[in-house]
Amino acid sequence: MADTNREELHALVDHLSEVDVPTVKKLLRALADPVRLSIALAQFDDEPETEAERAEVEAARAESGPGTPHEEVLREFGL
Repeated sequence: MADTNREELHALVDHLSEVDVPTVKKLLRALADPVRLSIALAQFDDEPETEAERAEVEAARAESGPGTPHEEVLREFGL
């Protein structure tokens, strides 16, 4: 039964449009990794940022310097 399910899944992936491939790839990665799945299912934080939170973020940014660009971190980890 498991092989049949996997074969069906492979067939579905083979029929995806190129436009949908990146989205499905993200979904499959999330399902395979419990941390990614938790992030994907987390509710959006719609509370407005308080002045105290805003000040803390600015202080942290000033303290840490320019940092490393996101793209560079992704490249470093092969993502």
